[in-house]
Amino acid sequence: APLVGKRLESVEGVTDVSSDRDPGGLQLSLQIDRDLASSLGVDVADIDNALNNAFSQRQISTIYTQRNQYKVILEINGKFQNDPADLDRIYVAGTGGAQVPLSAVVKMTRTLSPLAVYHSQSMPSTTVSFNTLPGVQLDSVTGAIQRGGFEGSAGDFNKTASRQPLLILGALIAMYIVLGVLYESLMHPLTIISTLPSAGLGALLALQITNTPLTVIAFVGIILLIGIVKKNGIMLVDFALDAERQRGLSPADAVFEACRARFRPILMTSLAAAFAAIPLVVATGPGTELRRPLGITIIGGLFVSQILTLYTTPVIYLLIDRLRNRYRPQPHPAPAE
Repeated sequence: APLVGKRLESVEGVTDVSSDRDPGGLQLSLQIDRDLASSLGVDVADIDNALNNAFSQRQISTIYTQRNQYKVILEINGKFQNDPADLDRIYVAGTGGAQVPLSAVVKMTRTLSPLAVYHSQSMPSTTVSFNTLPGVQLDSVTGAIQRGGFEGSAGDFNKTASRQPLLILGALIAMYIVLGVLYESLMHPLTIISTLPSAGLGALLALQITNTPLTVIAFVGIILLIGIVKKNGIMLVDFALDAERQRGLSPADAVFEACRARFRPILMTSLAAAFAAIPLVVATGPGTELRRPLGITIIGGLFVSQILTLYTTPVIYLLIDRLRNRYRPQPHPAPAE
């Protein structure tokens, strides 16, 4: 917040920059000297428990009576809670049961902290306010503010998001090279890659329906779909090429037989991957907001690609085969005798 306030003060047309953050609170930070504590036989957990017992109003028991119950709270006397020098009155157990003053194993640093922490939808937040100079329009000022750059986590997110298309393009190029070597063809890898747009469409539709933003984790899910969905095309193309080369079937008969023979394994593998992603979507607890977009993109992409690729892949297979035959060099007729 202080950095944002200073940056706003440098924007032309902005004045009276203020914030609801009041950093005037006093704070004492304790840093444990672990080497010294270890030499004195003082455990870090004992230091934590000593501070907990002294200052955090630790409940240690409950007294039950016939009509009521009373919480027993452990803490030091209130008059010893105002001065950092009172830490000399707190001791922790050392080697052989010796009592070691807490101030001997910690380093104290006086710092400042906010008097209050405001929240916006359960997230800590700070409101930075400003006025505009006379004659300055608000839209021009907000435009100048928006032209400012982000640093820290926000800057890292923007850099990562801008590189996502390059990552997807790199994955497609690597997959095309591997498939071209595998099938000894420059055209049929395009048949397999043609299954990926439907997966991306399904992932985006799923995010739109569930009102989930397209985050970096959702991009990771789309990249995962590249590896999961292309197996549909691989299973069809591999079977069809084998039928053409080994049994001499026509391309239409080969791809039709491939669709019939490979439908069940394609359906089984797609359902297995989709069901494996369900726990990512329905799970609750800390961290679920990061994992949920991953599951949504996987399920949406698999669902749409499963419906479309079984119809589009054979069509593209035949189209590419016809294009290959059209531009294939024709053999020259033998000269007449």
